Amino acid sequence: MTLLNAQEGKEYIIQRIETDDEELEAFLFSLGCYSGEFITVVSRRRGGCTVSIKDGRYNIDNQLADAIYV
Repeated sequence: MTLLNAQEGKEYIIQRIETDDEELEAFLFSLGCYSGEFITVVSRRRGGCTVSIKDGRYNIDNQLADAIYV
C-alpha cells in the first residue's frame, strides 16, 4: 500500500521507496524517509498530503506519496 491509500493519523513503517530518480531518493533520505522509518499522514489536500517523519512535517505531492510504500 502506498501513502495515497494510508489513513490520516495512523503511524506506518516505510517498507520501500520505488523511484528511478536517484536524486529524489537522496532527497527523501535526507528528510529521514527510508525503509524501516515511521511515517504518519497528518492531513490530505487536493494535490498531496502532509506527513510527519521523525520530528518534522513535510508537504509532499501525490506522485511522491505514490512512490512510498508502507
